Amino acid sequence: MSKVRTRFAPSPTGRMHVGNLRTALYAYLIAKHEGGDFILRIEDTDQERLVEGAVDIIYRTLEKTGLVHDEGPDKDGGVGPYVQSERQKAGIYMDYAKQLIDKGEAYYCFCDKERLENLKQKIGDKEIAIYDKHCLSLSKEEVQAKLDAGIPYVIRQNNPTTGTTSFEDDIYGVISVDNAELDDMILIKSDGFPTYNFANVVDDHLMGITHVVRGNEYLSSSPKYNRLYEAFGWEVPKYIHCPLITDEEHKKLSKRSGHSSYEDLIEQGFLNEAVVNFVALLGWSPTDNREIFSLPELVEAFDYHHINKAPAVFDLTKLKWMNGEYIKALDFDVFFSMAEPYIKEVIKKDLDIRKIAKMVQTRIEVFPDIAGHIDFFEELPEYEIEMYTHKKMKTNSENSLQILKDVVPLLEARSDWSNDALYETLLAYVNEKELKNGTVMWPIRTAVSGKQMTPGGATELMEVLGKEESLRRIQIGIEKLTQ
Repeated sequence: MSKVRTRFAPSPTGRMHVGNLRTALYAYLIAKHEGGDFILRIEDTDQERLVEGAVDIIYRTLEKTGLVHDEGPDKDGGVGPYVQSERQKAGIYMDYAKQLIDKGEAYYCFCDKERLENLKQKIGDKEIAIYDKHCLSLSKEEVQAKLDAGIPYVIRQNNPTTGTTSFEDDIYGVISVDNAELDDMILIKSDGFPTYNFANVVDDHLMGITHVVRGNEYLSSSPKYNRLYEAFGWEVPKYIHCPLITDEEHKKLSKRSGHSSYEDLIEQGFLNEAVVNFVALLGWSPTDNREIFSLPELVEAFDYHHINKAPAVFDLTKLKWMNGEYIKALDFDVFFSMAEPYIKEVIKKDLDIRKIAKMVQTRIEVFPDIAGHIDFFEELPEYEIEMYTHKKMKTNSENSLQILKDVVPLLEARSDWSNDALYETLLAYVNEKELKNGTVMWPIRTAVSGKQMTPGGATELMEVLGKEESLRRIQIGIEKLTQ
């Protein structure tokens, strides 16, 4: 078997959609699983859709996600250029289109827009122009005369109008299409640029691509591709068609969702590794139902035969859970360097933000969650005294007031304000009064935070807040309960 070679061939039209990232990831995994090569090719033949800076986005995204290409515009592997516009300038596509003309598998078409408009017919809700092969009947002399006269033209594929074309897809099985539906698709446009379909076939063959990963919207186009391969006498690569990605409402994932691109997700506080892990599972299922994978582990486990046919749902709740698992597993210093800007947006006081970071690391799913967990450190929020009542902790307004009054002198007497020393003091009080830990800690934690949920326990919070501020807040709690 020849060496596996896959490619990622994005168009530089903006941010990288999650679907494109999945295509890149699956192509990378298929190649690396077999010890093969992963090639980057830039498809910029649709000049009207190009966005300035988009090529940089492609490079940056591949680098950050770890999908390192073996060949590409910046790494010549001997089958370049790796940018389609450069290949077009070199005359590659026109040369191959002319080869098909010589074989009778393609022909020049000089029909103007007006004539093509008149060919449109209504099929269901759509108006479709099925080309009638009008220019196929032109003699060589007529064609040459029109070329010499500079009449604009396209080059069309000469497809049969009867019979069927079939191919076997590894995931979807046998796909058959009536040749009458194939139409004579354009190979070379009037501006001299190849169409996406034609350029793909030529480039994939010349670059030795063995496996083509793409969305299943191209499933019905596969017979057209195969007819081109056959017309040239080339071997057809293996197609791996990926299922549609939908939102939670089962509609196609669109930019309006707010999380359709890789960069959207990174800006929303998701980690690279979590995004890659999550995207790998959008349409592929490992045999053991495992969910957390590093990139090397994905390379080892990935078998494209387990790609699903059914649409993959982009479940934001699951991505957040997965991201939380990755955040928990981060080395603390790495986590702190990432969390620090989010903490400093909220905390302006001179507090130990490393200790605050340690408290939140196991409690957040994305970095923007940090603010809601730590805002009380900066300023005690307004809160209702009902918060002191907790049935499980056996606390209510009355015993909470007594506990707060009792602990104030004990805390005032403390010079060591560390978490351990504070806990020791309060534990002694718990034992003396024969109470449960929670009965004592709940009202103190409520008083110093004004919140029902906090990232740390009462003594951890007091250590960070400091003696003066902690006692001030407990006093506010006493006043609230006395009113």
